Amino acid sequence: MNDILLEVKDLHASVMEREILRGINLTVRRGEVHAIMGPNGAGKSTLSGVLAGKPGYTVTGGDALFDGESLLTLTPEERSWRGVFLGFQYPTEIPGVSNTQMLKSAVAAHRRAQNLPELSSKEFIKLMDSKLTLVKMDRSFLSRGVNVGFSGGEKKRNEIFQMAMLSPQLAILDETDSGLDVDALRIVGEGVNSLRSHDNVFIVITHYQRLLDYIVPDVIHVLYNGQIILTGDRSLALEIEARGYDWIINQHNGK
Repeated sequence: MNDILLEVKDLHASVMEREILRGINLTVRRGEVHAIMGPNGAGKSTLSGVLAGKPGYTVTGGDALFDGESLLTLTPEERSWRGVFLGFQYPTEIPGVSNTQMLKSAVAAHRRAQNLPELSSKEFIKLMDSKLTLVKMDRSFLSRGVNVGFSGGEKKRNEIFQMAMLSPQLAILDETDSGLDVDALRIVGEGVNSLRSHDNVFIVITHYQRLLDYIVPDVIHVLYNGQIILTGDRSLALEIEARGYDWIINQHNGK
């Protein structure tokens, strides 16, 4: 088994012919949690979208290897089936489709792609109940439309619930802490921590250090102007919290 699960090599990407990523290099080993921090407009969400295959981005150079296979040759669905999950900054509402309906379809598609038998109704309900406990969600959420009428915190918890149901190898969380109060942040953090294993990896994208009090990263990267300009351990987040991004950017620019 390859120890490196994700390897991003000199990745360039643009949006509407405007270059956003300008040569991203990133290596993530199994069992690791990497946090990507940076100011607005640095390219954090673009990186997450490119890795997950979100429409609207054009890769102009480089590659992203997932377990040795290029993600860039795969459709978003194929990436998901192979174990890539993206938690959106602003989860989408899907009226008319309940959480149960969506998850049953998603889990069945994943299992088919992995040549696994479909879960029986009893097995599926048991799985949902066990994962609901992780994020402290009431069973009433299962019959509601996906994210319809949910608060910001409920939407983010619902995404962690979806992630728990799919058990991805690579989970990318794009500003999961956005709009969360302290209690919701703690619940989301506990849910993520319960899913960490020696075989999967998490990429946590955030502006702030507070999420990293709950999801402790192994490595922190600072992204600026489409490039990773600094990498360090957890102490780097504390320094950013105390001094802001300007001091890093000034150092990078030789000021």
